[in-house]
Amino acid sequence: MTDNPLLHAAGLSKAFAGVQALDGASFELRSGEVHALVGENGAGKSTLIRIITGAIEADEGSILLDGETLSHLTPQEARRRGIAAIYQQPQIFPELSAAENIALGCERGGLWRLIDRSARRRRAGQLLERIGARFSPDAIASDLTMPEQQLLEIARAIGADARLLIMDEPTASLTEADVENLFRVIGELRDGGAGVIYISHRLEELPVIADRVTVLRDGRTIATRAMPEIDRRELIRLMVGRELSAVFPKREIEPGVTALELRGAGCTTSGVSDVTLELRAGEILGLAGLVGAGRTELARMIFGLTPADEGEIRVHGEGVRIESPADAIRLGIAYVPEDRRRHGVIAELPVRANTTLAALDEFSRYGFLDLGRERDTAAEYVARLGIKTASVDAEAATLSGGNQQKVALGRWLATKPAVLILDEPTQGIDIGAKAEIHRLMGDLAAEGMAILMISSEMPEILGMSDRIAVMRGGRIVGLFDRAEATPERVLELALKE
Repeated sequence: MTDNPLLHAAGLSKAFAGVQALDGASFELRSGEVHALVGENGAGKSTLIRIITGAIEADEGSILLDGETLSHLTPQEARRRGIAAIYQQPQIFPELSAAENIALGCERGGLWRLIDRSARRRRAGQLLERIGARFSPDAIASDLTMPEQQLLEIARAIGADARLLIMDEPTASLTEADVENLFRVIGELRDGGAGVIYISHRLEELPVIADRVTVLRDGRTIATRAMPEIDRRELIRLMVGRELSAVFPKREIEPGVTALELRGAGCTTSGVSDVTLELRAGEILGLAGLVGAGRTELARMIFGLTPADEGEIRVHGEGVRIESPADAIRLGIAYVPEDRRRHGVIAELPVRANTTLAALDEFSRYGFLDLGRERDTAAEYVARLGIKTASVDAEAATLSGGNQQKVALGRWLATKPAVLILDEPTQGIDIGAKAEIHRLMGDLAAEGMAILMISSEMPEILGMSDRIAVMRGGRIVGLFDRAEATPERVLELALKE
C-alpha cells in the first residue's frame, strides 16, 4: 500500500428532491489498499459510489484520480480510467455467455469489427481460472448462481484492467467457502496494486479484509481509522451516533393460541417433506439451517406459491387448502420475501402504491382506487415503521435498502395478517436499521401476531426467537426452546448427515 492517494474525494455534496444525501463528505483510497466504507442505510454510501462511478454528478466538491481532477465524469469515462463497481445484485446480461459478458467489459473497438471468438473464450477462461471460478466460459449467465455471477463481474473488472474496484455488499448471499474465495481474490487484487472500496454491513468481516475504514453518517464523513485501531463497539457508536444498547430487543411474551399448524406437510416439487410444526400467536419462531436446507421453499409452500401436495395445514385449528397467495392472504397469512428488489417492492412505484399493493380490494370501490385513503394508509405506515422518505409519493427506488424493507413490511401489514413470514428480514441492511426491524417484530408479537422468521444470521436467530426450528434436506430436524438453544447445538443439527 502506497501513501499517495489513488482517489481523493473532498467536500462532496448532493441533494435529491430536497433531501440532502451527501453533505461535504470526503473519502480517500490508496493504491494497494482495501478501504471499508460503512454507515447506516441512508448515510450516503450509495450516493458517494454513484458519484465516483460517474452515474451522477455532485452539486459541490471535487474528485481527484492520481492527482488529476475529474470534471463531468461519466460512466464511460470512469470505466476508461479503470473504475469498476460490483453491486449486490450483479449487473450482467443474463442471456449472454460468461465469455460474452466479460468481453463487453474488456474489448475495445467499434461496431464494425471482426470478433475472434476463440481468443475471446480463451481470455475469459484465463480470467475465470485466475479468480477460482469453476464454471465454463460458455455458461449462460442466467444459469449461474449468485456467487458465480459475482465472480463473473470480478473477472470482467480484472479483464478491463480496473485499478479502482468498488464492492457493494459482495458477501450478502455467499456461503462461507464462497466468502473465503472472494477474500482471496480481493487480497490478490490488493497485492497487485489495485485499490478496493469495500461496502458491507457485516462488521465482523472488516478486520479480516480491510486496511482502513471510513464511517459516513447523515451524508457526512464522521471518521477514518486504521482497522486495527477500532473495535466493533466503537464502530457501531460512530455509525449510529449513540450507544446501541440492544440490537436484539427481545421481550418475553406469553404465547397464545395456535395460529398455524403443519402436520406432515410437504411439496414434492420443492423438496419439502414431512414438516410438522406449530406457530402460536405472539410467538417468534426462528427457522435456521444452511443455504439449500429448504427454509424458503417451506415459506413459499405455506404462502401457496408452491402448494403443499402432502400432509395437512391448519389455520386457527381448521384444516385448509392453500393453492395460491390469494388463498393465503384470505386466511390471514403474509410473506415478506428475501429478495426485496425482485419481490419486495416495485422500485418504479411510489411508496403509497407499494404499501397498498397486496390489499387493493380494501382501497377500491366500483373498480376505482380511493387515492385519498391509499395516501392516508401509506402515511400511517410511514410513521409507524419509521420509513425515511421525502413523501409517500416518492418512488421506492429512491429509498435506502432498510427503508425499502420497511415498505415491503408495511405492504403486508396492510393486509392485517395473523401470521407473518419474514424471510431474511434484515439481510443487507445496517445495524441501526436491524435494531429497528427487530423492535417492530417485538411490537407485532406483543400485539398477538404469529411470526415465522427465516434467518441465516445465528445472532439474529438466537436473539429474536422464542423457539428455533432447524431444517436440513427439506425437513425439520430439531426444535429448541430459546433457553436451551446454542450456536453449537443449532449448527450440529444443520450440518449433521
